[in-house]
Amino acid sequence: MTKKLLVKYVDVNLYQQEMLVLKDVQLEIYSGEFIYLLGKVGSGKSSLLKSFYGEVPIDSGSAGVLNYDLRNLKSNEIPFLRRKIGIVFQDFQLLTDRTVHDNLEFVLKATGWKDKQAIDEQIEAALLQVGMQNKSYKMPHQLSGGEQQRVVIARALLNSPEMILADEPTGNLDPETGNELVQLLYEICRSSDTTVVMATHNMTWVEKYPGRIIRFENEQLIEN
Repeated sequence: MTKKLLVKYVDVNLYQQEMLVLKDVQLEIYSGEFIYLLGKVGSGKSSLLKSFYGEVPIDSGSAGVLNYDLRNLKSNEIPFLRRKIGIVFQDFQLLTDRTVHDNLEFVLKATGWKDKQAIDEQIEAALLQVGMQNKSYKMPHQLSGGEQQRVVIARALLNSPEMILADEPTGNLDPETGNELVQLLYEICRSSDTTVVMATHNMTWVEKYPGRIIRFENEQLIEN
């Protein structure tokens, strides 16, 4: 089966607040890959992930993500690009004043869904995929950290993304819960050909769930 090219960076430099974070990035990412971004805090992992969905601008080299040219990305194209990408944050970023169901409904409505029945079915399917189908009526504060992160993964799956970006998704979880989450992401990748790109500094995941490894050292990407 031919793998689809999702990301292609050639000669890209990335800046945050005019500071050079990564230089001369050469990168290709294909469908169905499970990729670890390994490096210390501040080594550029988050900046690279944010550049994929237009939060960190690119003004050198060439950069394409999911058929969008990031150097010439118009502001009205950004929501359409982000619809194709699922994002899992370390700090959950759930809306605390509404239920799990209403959190997910908010995302679907914001990305153009209108049919109530279709919305409900999509939410149910996403929650089922992460083992949270019986928790849709709960408020975020009624859930454990691991359960909240499962909801975040469900949120990332809502629009059937081609790629999931997970930025230190286990950072706020105990080791056992963290392991369950990485296993869940790994199974999603393997079962649906969804690419998962996970930033982490935890080497144990690499041994348990083998994948492609990209290291961040001295402002550069290094592959084994």
